[in-house]
Amino acid sequence: MLEPLTLVLGGARSGKSALAEALVRAAAARPVYIATAEARDDEMRARIAAHRAARGPQWRSIEAPHDPAAALAAAQPGEAVLLDCATLWLSNRMLADADLGAEVARLLQALEACAAPVVVVSNEVGCSVVPENALARRFRDEQGRLNQALAARAGCAVLMAAGLPLRLKGRLPEAVG
Repeated sequence: MLEPLTLVLGGARSGKSALAEALVRAAAARPVYIATAEARDDEMRARIAAHRAARGPQWRSIEAPHDPAAALAAAQPGEAVLLDCATLWLSNRMLADADLGAEVARLLQALEACAAPVVVVSNEVGCSVVPENALARRFRDEQGRLNQALAARAGCAVLMAAGLPLRLKGRLPEAVG
């Protein structure tokens, strides 16, 4: 059984989205995908289209690059939700000069109030070198704080590396863990 909140962390191409999708598919006949990516160039448009096609028509997709809280509020019992990903959402809000404290608080409240279980995908960005510019350092710090807040509230947290899940907290459902 899927926890009310599950966090799947990892680096680029670590397998985090594949695991998150498997968790959500196993949890509900009505999977919901909340996408936070913005198609700002042709490569990203192609990437988004490929991901959407790979998921298939059984997924209900919601584009919410700036307001996943509203999409979470619309989730229904019997569904399971994948929020992919918290990292892109955070960068979208930073680039929009949003009040990050208020935005993160709103997202966390929406996750806690969601009527369906939610799996959040997020990048672990703290294992690299210290970025050379102030914006990148601020992003790294804000992402670390967001990941800590998500992990504190999650019943299950998993770190993906090379396609392998490392359980940090809680239990993965038997079907995927």
